[in-house]
Amino acid sequence: MVSGEGKNLIVVLGPTASGKTRLGARIAWHVQGEIISADSRQIYRGLDIGAGKDLEEYRLSGKTIPCHLINHVGLETEFSVFHFQQAFHSVFSDCRQRGVMPVLTGGTGLYLESVLRGYALAEVGENPELREMLGKLSIHELTARLKKINKHLHNTTDFTTRARLIRAIEISESNREMTSQAGPAIRALVIGVQWERTLLRERIYKRLQVRMEAGMLEEVAELQQNGISWERLRGLGLEYRYCSDYLRGTISSREMLQEQLGRAICKFAKRQETWFRRMEKKGSAIHWIRQGNWNEVCQLLKDNQLMVA
Repeated sequence: MVSGEGKNLIVVLGPTASGKTRLGARIAWHVQGEIISADSRQIYRGLDIGAGKDLEEYRLSGKTIPCHLINHVGLETEFSVFHFQQAFHSVFSDCRQRGVMPVLTGGTGLYLESVLRGYALAEVGENPELREMLGKLSIHELTARLKKINKHLHNTTDFTTRARLIRAIEISESNREMTSQAGPAIRALVIGVQWERTLLRERIYKRLQVRMEAGMLEEVAELQQNGISWERLRGLGLEYRYCSDYLRGTISSREMLQEQLGRAICKFAKRQETWFRRMEKKGSAIHWIRQGNWNEVCQLLKDNQLMVA
């Protein structure tokens, strides 16, 4: 248990395939804490292999680390950064009231930043006038408008369909000026997992091969057969977009699928790294640990009087 004016939140972030999940679980075990996921796809039920819900990694030494905001909502729900922030505040407050250290783990930059910087967000309803005006624009014009509003947006899954573009613009226009607000007092120790780019690329392709062999294509096919539209699937991240394209015949072979998807994930990892550098420039102190070296992590936890096991 951690009390007083010390750190009341541990954050584990990094690009995709960097080993955040495993490190976050190990930290949670040693500080007797609980995981809060900051992943924009693991929030959904049914997105398992493609979203990388490696739930077995939350079991250490015969103990399962409690996890929050995984399998939290169904795919019929549009879950925004506003909804994440509200859900996080609820779980964070509950953990602290129970004397438990929350460990926020994930790579969705806007989710992380909404917590660490305390963005003032409001639930955004539909704007009929804006929608009517946007409906006259081409996909190219809509994409340009969204990028102009969110210059640093790294989750480009919003760019895949007209409906998602219009909704993303609607939300971005409403939250154009994100400022700090009164909320839970966050005193976070932020740990970043860092890899040399060539090694990270190898990890990305190896993980992709494992997921393909585990049935990622079959997962996407089953979701579609169960009523999830191709349009919705394509908006759920790179794995679901590229697998959907393959299943619809747009990508001609599994080999081409893996190569194109692997390249896309590598580019996504670079955008994540750019986002984290921007977070640092805006004042978020990140302790970067090369390859998640456990001895360095332990020392950091001890220095902050967090290690209890």
